Amino acid sequence: MKRLYKFLLNTLPRPLLIRLSYPFKAVAPIIYRGSNVTCPVCENSFRKFLSYGSNVAHRENVLCPYDLTLERHRLMWLYLKNETDFFTAKKKVLHIAPEQCFHSTFKKQKNLDYLTGDLESPIADMHFDLHNVPLESNQFDVIFCNHVLEHVEDANRCMKELYRMMKPGGWGIFQVPQDFNLEVTLEDPSITDPKEREKVFWQKDHVRLFGKDYPKWLERAGFNVTVFDPQQHFSVEDIEKHRLMPKELLYIANKAIA
Repeated sequence: MKRLYKFLLNTLPRPLLIRLSYPFKAVAPIIYRGSNVTCPVCENSFRKFLSYGSNVAHRENVLCPYDLTLERHRLMWLYLKNETDFFTAKKKVLHIAPEQCFHSTFKKQKNLDYLTGDLESPIADMHFDLHNVPLESNQFDVIFCNHVLEHVEDANRCMKELYRMMKPGGWGIFQVPQDFNLEVTLEDPSITDPKEREKVFWQKDHVRLFGKDYPKWLERAGFNVTVFDPQQHFSVEDIEKHRLMPKELLYIANKAIA
């Protein structure tokens, strides 16, 4: 069963995985009944989370079996809940590649004017290429674009598109896989073989692996960057309970008011 689960995660197209996840939610709380870990997004507790990731970046006990959150989703949720007025203030939001665990909740929030976009996701409102987005400039208070920039051909251009669409005074969260052992982001367009890409960039459909210089990429696009470090805001016990990545940093990209 474990091998089959891992095979499906690594081989099925993302749109199909999204559709297949719905029936699994009905039985997951029963199969994984317990109280060792808690997902702050769905507020369910389990004896453990599921494993997730490629052969190179595989992790145990990280995927919530109910709403499919990973470490990065739970960190973002806790940041939004504890550090922002995202759930109460009126905001116009653009969500690129909307995560299933957030989509329905954000869509129902009466305080949000919420638009989603993706190249092919079945739950997105619009379908477009992030290199050239058919939306006007300076219109969104908040933009989310998580685990996308490691896939695109020209990350600089896509970051500039995110900056263009954000209102002055707005902010965004653009999470990426980040290797803190790398001083400089690793890119090599000559690597096209999926197996080699997985080995070098952690996943077969990645075209780069961001290093410690990732905030500088955002700054080159025009953003001011602030850092949210979970180790400074949560106890060791809470980090383990929610199964966060202790060393993961959340970069908040802000667009200055002219």
